[in-house]
Amino acid sequence: MPGHVLALDDPQAFLGGLVEAVESVVSREAAQSALTVVRTRSFADRLALRSGSITSISLATRGYIMELTRTGQNYTAETRRVVHGVVVSRRIQTLGEWLQAFAGRVAVLAGVATDASSGPADALRLLGISVSGPLLSVRRENMLPDLRTLPFKVRGLIPEEASLALDRIVELLLDTLPRVVAGFELKTNAERTATVYLPETLQAYLALPTDWARTHVYADGSTPESALASQLAMLEQAASQMHDAALRGDADVLLVNGRFLTYKFGDLN
Repeated sequence: MPGHVLALDDPQAFLGGLVEAVESVVSREAAQSALTVVRTRSFADRLALRSGSITSISLATRGYIMELTRTGQNYTAETRRVVHGVVVSRRIQTLGEWLQAFAGRVAVLAGVATDASSGPADALRLLGISVSGPLLSVRRENMLPDLRTLPFKVRGLIPEEASLALDRIVELLLDTLPRVVAGFELKTNAERTATVYLPETLQAYLALPTDWARTHVYADGSTPESALASQLAMLEQAASQMHDAALRGDADVLLVNGRFLTYKFGDLN
């Protein structure tokens, strides 16, 4: 396991640290097969026999290619789904989302088992990425009590507006979940929102160093805080629609809503 903590504010050290971390936890054969590192070599690099600066890294596993590209101090994180060599879907992700998914795939390659309640955080630590704050989980067998405590676990660790949005989402889910019993898929969609999409969205933000999360600006002008706010807004809208549909017994709306969330939050993770 890597003994260092990766520093996001130094792109070369960060990308190089990720490469080193992957190579230290998976077999040499797996790293050579799955990991691609693209470098730019200057004339001075060639004279000095240096390997050059890393511009991107990508990981290919089980039908997915995860790529992180550096432009100056900015990162672009993307996951592509590939079927028979053809890209069938792609998604630009926040750095926190990408790192969490990347760490999980590396853990699978390494054959490392992670505890169900703290898997994402354990996978991040496997790569030397420190996770701020508490481990977040909403267990299916203890779903409603875990949901009630979720806002208190992250209070003060996420922006105030995000905290207020989280309070609203939790209230909606607490009232919706006991009502969604009509069918297996309907129940599964609501429960997955509570146990997977919501806690993993929060954990992805907490995976970023606090100062970096508050001050960094992505290439498109967004920030980690604005990305979190956008994701919570989508979850709040979906939770509100689920709640209304559950009150009306509108199965079709619940199904469409659940499939939308799977597309936005679950299909590439």
